[in-house]
Amino acid sequence: MVALREESMSMQSIVSRDTENQTSTGARRYKVLYIQVNTTTFAGIERVVDNVCTLLTDRYAADFDIDVLYTSVQKDRPRDPRNYTVIDRVSRGKIGLMRAYRETISKKKYDLIVIPQIEPTVICMTACLGLGRKFAVYLHGNPKLERSHLKAKILFFLMRTVFLSRLSYVFGISARQLECFQSMFNSKRPQYQLPNPIRRFEGAALAAAGELGFVTFVNVGRFDFQKGQDLLLEAFAELLKIRPNARLKLVGHGGTERELRDMIERFAIGDAVTMEYYPVDPKPAFVASDVYVSTSRWEGWSLAICEALRFGLPVVATDCEFGPNEILIDERLGRIVPVGDRDRLLAAMAYYCDFLEDERKHSDFRKEYIDNYSPERVVDLHAQALHAAIKSA
Repeated sequence: MVALREESMSMQSIVSRDTENQTSTGARRYKVLYIQVNTTTFAGIERVVDNVCTLLTDRYAADFDIDVLYTSVQKDRPRDPRNYTVIDRVSRGKIGLMRAYRETISKKKYDLIVIPQIEPTVICMTACLGLGRKFAVYLHGNPKLERSHLKAKILFFLMRTVFLSRLSYVFGISARQLECFQSMFNSKRPQYQLPNPIRRFEGAALAAAGELGFVTFVNVGRFDFQKGQDLLLEAFAELLKIRPNARLKLVGHGGTERELRDMIERFAIGDAVTMEYYPVDPKPAFVASDVYVSTSRWEGWSLAICEALRFGLPVVATDCEFGPNEILIDERLGRIVPVGDRDRLLAAMAYYCDFLEDERKHSDFRKEYIDNYSPERVVDLHAQALHAAIKSA
């Protein structure tokens, strides 16, 4: 295991300690329902829930009977059979969604219902009033930024005044995210930090490298205002003026794709930028790149940063409160710049253009570091969190 700064190793220590202490209870199998968010794409949160439930079923089948409720048709959702029980209840509108929640949850005496994000948790708990079930909210994003519109403000108010005291547990993917929730809601509910499992890729042990003679930056994620690809294109256009050997891959799809294509045309950087899409496995983009760059305006964590480290890539990331600054805890992993600071972003990207060969010496360090978040380590934490929530008063 890689030796890192002592003060930055709390998560690694938790994973290592809990892995050593992991035991099966030998008690009856607990019935647990995970609810997938009601979205049209199968991406970050959706993929994490699927991975976690698959891992729990593989390793803790004697402890948990896992069901997963899907209430929408999601693009790129895997169609091969899952080892957990899939419940499909496609719904329309909030009333239909609440009916799907209540009817599904009332049919089986679940010991725990786990729901990603605050708004769906409030909707689900409202629909299930009187059923006597235990609920855990599973945070993924930035709670402060998710209450930006009227509906969210109402649901957050209901969480604070009605449903917070009824939660069995609060799960979160980062320590700072949990601290934020605790502060926002003046919460006294027990909390559990549950890092996302970072999948392994076949061939990730091989050296990643972009086209010879160029320095290739890559960004993987949904094309969306949150992910800040517009900020990246603005900085990259300036980078090309001083480092003409730079190249950029934007990998993903989403609502801002047309805007991004227009920016590429407006900046006249089409010869240096490609837009690609790998819905299931981003490996082709990572292995053909030199540096990962994330310009998100906010995050809950960042699967893409972790997956880039899996390939040994150094990372440039914006300091968007949660995620990057908790992952990139050593300069050998990458560099963090303020959100919206184009000059600092430009300088960091130029640094990797100039010192790429030196930075490649740390490739193995990055790969070993991210092993702290490997599925076989993280699943034990998730299992212990479920036991804690189920047994809570």
